Amino acid sequence: MLRIVKMVFSPGEEEQFLEYFHASAAEIRAFQGCLSLDLLRDKDHPNIFFTYSQWEKEEDLQAYRKSELFSSTWARVKPLFKCRAEAWSVDSIWNE
Repeated sequence: MLRIVKMVFSPGEEEQFLEYFHASAAEIRAFQGCLSLDLLRDKDHPNIFFTYSQWEKEEDLQAYRKSELFSSTWARVKPLFKCRAEAWSVDSIWNE
């Protein structure tokens, strides 16, 4: 299962977000069921980021979302947002 989260940050908050992300990325990647975690940045809008993560199963993602790691990370990142984050859980249906 794939999880895509779009985050739009207030101008000037990008570097603070990157610090927070780099500080917690290894722990997120080590979380049970997390197969991968990538961070993407929009080419035309440098304050827009996407996380792209792969999880073994839905239950693993939900366990992460209920964890202290998620709560503490989100509490630091959320005040930096320009607008509410958007998230999608998707399944890959084509992979060559």
